[in-house]
Amino acid sequence: MTSKNMDLTQEYVDDPEKQKKLYRRTLIVVVISQMFGGAGLAAGITVGALLAEEMLGTDAFAGLPAALFTLGSAGAAMAVGKLSNNFGRRMGLAAGFLTGGLGAIGVVLAAVLGNIFLLFASLLIYGAGTATNLQARYAGTDLASNKQRGTAVSIAMVSTTFGAVAGPNLVNVMGDFALSIGVPALAGPFILSGAAFISAGLFLFIFLRPDPFIVALKISVNKKAAGFSDVPGNLKTNENGITVGAIIMVVTQIVMLAIMTMTPVHMGNHGHSLRAIGLVIGFHIGAMYLPSLFTGILVDKIGRPAMAAASGLTLLGAGLTGAFGPGDSLFMMILALVLLGLGWNFGLISGTALIVDSAAPEERAKIQGTVDVFIALGGATGGAMSGMVVAGTSFEMLSIAGGLLSLLLLPVVIGSLGSRNKTEKN
Repeated sequence: MTSKNMDLTQEYVDDPEKQKKLYRRTLIVVVISQMFGGAGLAAGITVGALLAEEMLGTDAFAGLPAALFTLGSAGAAMAVGKLSNNFGRRMGLAAGFLTGGLGAIGVVLAAVLGNIFLLFASLLIYGAGTATNLQARYAGTDLASNKQRGTAVSIAMVSTTFGAVAGPNLVNVMGDFALSIGVPALAGPFILSGAAFISAGLFLFIFLRPDPFIVALKISVNKKAAGFSDVPGNLKTNENGITVGAIIMVVTQIVMLAIMTMTPVHMGNHGHSLRAIGLVIGFHIGAMYLPSLFTGILVDKIGRPAMAAASGLTLLGAGLTGAFGPGDSLFMMILALVLLGLGWNFGLISGTALIVDSAAPEERAKIQGTVDVFIALGGATGGAMSGMVVAGTSFEMLSIAGGLLSLLLLPVVIGSLGSRNKTEKN
């Protein structure tokens, strides 16, 4: 870091008013980058399984793309977390988005060449974009107070909605564009993904400065050295809080990704068009991100445990709706996927707030990256197993199993309620 950059950072460390302005500016930068990032992640969700089904000639492994890009996001989450911890959010997030963009380009090339091995390798790399999109939610919390964290996470996430909802609804447009340039239609959305991820990475690299994580870390170090008691965040990492937050997010990720992954295949088997599938996934992604602003306020007002419990119950409702609703009913598929997205939203924001509450500032980015690895691995497991479960039983059984699994959140929340309330008061 140059002397000039260090002096610029120090100005914010020494001036609380500048810290508030940087906090607001950081949220604006994150919001804009997340609009691009949301569009980038939508392709894999919407057409990844269909592309694999087309190239492999079977739906038994249709869950493999989601498993691969989720597995790739696990490695990327660790790398982005370490880069952020060592060099700041700017470097970590920019590198992750740019890598994801290269993976999306690789998927398009694999579809053109009909090379399944290149497809799988590219999906792993594409996962870096999805991991980074998720990790960007932490950037807004670096300079937030305890009572702002849920809201800060929600602002970052709600901005993802604009790109994430637009992406699935551009499936036909991008498919037509792909065909016009000699690329298979199902690879078209990945063209959009590549452009979106690369744009997000470049935007963060240019505008996310001074780096909020570096400023927050210096504030913490200075206040500790001076003996202040009002240090942002915790002085020590609360391992119980980290564990509970991680379990909440891992379970919600497994349930959400398993059911979501096989929904396009299930709908295709019931005669729904690609446009209808895109519409359902668009509603789903909207439910994942759009309620975030209200969810964040609720997480800050009524507490992390209550919203985590609400997540489990909402996911149960999604599983039962998907299982018992007619597969040829577009309305029921939309309802099931909206509930699925909403339950995931409740779990992710409450779990994220717990992680930020429980991590010491100097370890925060590394811990966040590590937790996101487990989230990604859980999602990879859900995605990989979903196709096999459906092939061996049915989509209805997958939905019921996912709904029942989500009920694990209730004993986790109840068992840790006392210690978590103590953490929030601190």
